[in-house]
Amino acid sequence: MALFREIPPTAGFPFYAKDIVSLFSKQVRKGSLEEDFKAYLGVPFAQITYSGTAAFYFILESLKTLSSKKTIIIPAFICPLIPLAIKRAGLKVLVCDIHKDNFNFNPTELKELCRNNPDILAIVAVHLGGIPLDFNPIEEIAKENTMFIIEDCAQSLGARYKNKKVGTLGDFSFFSLCRGKGLTIYEGGVIVTKEAKFTAVIEETIQRLANKDSISESLKILELFGYWLFYRPQLFWLVFRIPQIFWTWRKQPLKAASEHYTIDFPLHKVSGLRRKIGHLTFARLEEEIHKQRQKVADYLQLLGDVPGITLITEPGESHSNYPYLTLLLDDPSRRNKAIEAFGNAGLGISQIYLTAITDYDYLKDIIQCQDAPNARYLAKRHITLPTSTFLRKADLDRIAERIKKI
Repeated sequence: MALFREIPPTAGFPFYAKDIVSLFSKQVRKGSLEEDFKAYLGVPFAQITYSGTAAFYFILESLKTLSSKKTIIIPAFICPLIPLAIKRAGLKVLVCDIHKDNFNFNPTELKELCRNNPDILAIVAVHLGGIPLDFNPIEEIAKENTMFIIEDCAQSLGARYKNKKVGTLGDFSFFSLCRGKGLTIYEGGVIVTKEAKFTAVIEETIQRLANKDSISESLKILELFGYWLFYRPQLFWLVFRIPQIFWTWRKQPLKAASEHYTIDFPLHKVSGLRRKIGHLTFARLEEEIHKQRQKVADYLQLLGDVPGITLITEPGESHSNYPYLTLLLDDPSRRNKAIEAFGNAGLGISQIYLTAITDYDYLKDIIQCQDAPNARYLAKRHITLPTSTFLRKADLDRIAERIKKI
């Protein structure tokens, strides 16, 4: 058991003392976080929101003014906050299964769902784990059936599909700036659209629904400084492992995995201070992605020919940011052995989601009578390997050695 050292399971950008000092420097980098996103993605509109979920919700509320359709298609392996946001917007959820060995939609099922349901408003395309989806089939289906595409780029800032950055492929997209998700302001999100014709409706929606909450925002600023203090292996176990142990002891696995959410997620505006911190760290984006990709290259060298496992890596003509690397074992029993073997090792081994989206009990009133065998099978076989900047070569070797033994 590792004591007093815990590697974060995802590659969140660390803060350094110089980042804090630069907040008060007269030599601060000019510009804004919104301008950073617009310039980096080459889009006319980007707006910072309280969270990626809030950004998604604002997109849905905007779409309601553009169409009378009510149904949103989501993949079967996705964050539970997505169906909660759809429900809050007064829309309906329709689940499409994925491939059993990667995060792409099952194309046959997606095509049938779209052709057989005239009420579909949008498809949510999730670039999970920084792996760009095979986007061309999704785009063809959406055009054929006159529906919108919303890209979920919460984990994929900096990824590319056929030389186009994710977030610029669909009609709308959103990113997460939550802790642990690469570039962070502790809790935050970004709405993006490449279509100038949609900017007015998004701005009106945000103006109508986003409120100011000084108390909550002050708390987020304190939490952001707490992130600066605790987001390092020597202290991370205090805020990550101890809550896991507590909720596991209480027999509440969803809370232990931080997967129990409510529909009343906040929508309040983000302060200038947190935006400024995001702006200052944006300049490190490509450097951090390069380091994450190098760790994946090391994993591939160590594990690429190990029988009984599959590594979900970028397909041809794509470029992932790799906030973590997803590994599939050949059967669920071996995956369970892996979870047990790494349980208290402090090596950052984790899971994306505990199960398919159809299997969360607290979502049963939102997702009814839908099955997703491929997503359920993938959920039972996967673990994630860290690509954190804190991962040392010795840690990586230990991870590979344990996987080989399993």
